[in-house]
Amino acid sequence: MAVSFDLQTFILRARVLKLYRQAVRVAKRAPAHSKGELMQTIRQEMEKNRDCNDKQKIRYLISEGIERLKGLDEMLDMQGR
Repeated sequence: MAVSFDLQTFILRARVLKLYRQAVRVAKRAPAHSKGELMQTIRQEMEKNRDCNDKQKIRYLISEGIERLKGLDEMLDMQGR
């Protein structure tokens, strides 16, 4: 059964998937001893909000995720990873 989305939902879904892919890429740069825990945390955060249908909350979560990801990316850059 095909699920149909309106345009806004489709775009939000694409943004969430993009954020997840970016987070996984950044997590792969983490030190080996913390990489598994970081990947698990990313997965848990995504799963925790999987059933959210409030578009405003989804936009907020995306912006929060981007900010957290930027912080992690900068931290890994400072470590030379």
